[in-house]
Amino acid sequence: MNRRKIRVLVAKPGLDGHDRGARVIARALRDAGFEVIYTGLHQTPEQVAETALQEDVDVVGLSILSGAHMTLVPRIKKLLIDNGMGEVLMVVGGIIPGDDAEKLLKEGHAEQIFTPGDSLDRIIGYISSKF
Repeated sequence: MNRRKIRVLVAKPGLDGHDRGARVIARALRDAGFEVIYTGLHQTPEQVAETALQEDVDVVGLSILSGAHMTLVPRIKKLLIDNGMGEVLMVVGGIIPGDDAEKLLKEGHAEQIFTPGDSLDRIIGYISSKF
């Protein structure tokens, strides 16, 4: 029996102009057998949520290096909920201070936070374990 591939949206919300890490993650996920949709740079929260809806994704992965994670992540999570996608797995990667990561996780805005130094195998394994 063939299982449907896990669909992952890799998004770069906000004004952050650095996407090397997001592209590395997208390629690693693709190579691991996931179906990956990459938004490109400078996406608004509304664009991210709309793309997630249109692409019927299982996972939204946000890459944020700008420091705007405490604004962007809750906004995107709310938009997903408003669009009936509250059960979509939301993971965040980037420069996220420990206290902020703890708050995002505790408040349910993200299910996992990955920071520089986390291995690609750990990221792939985490997402795989949820499906």
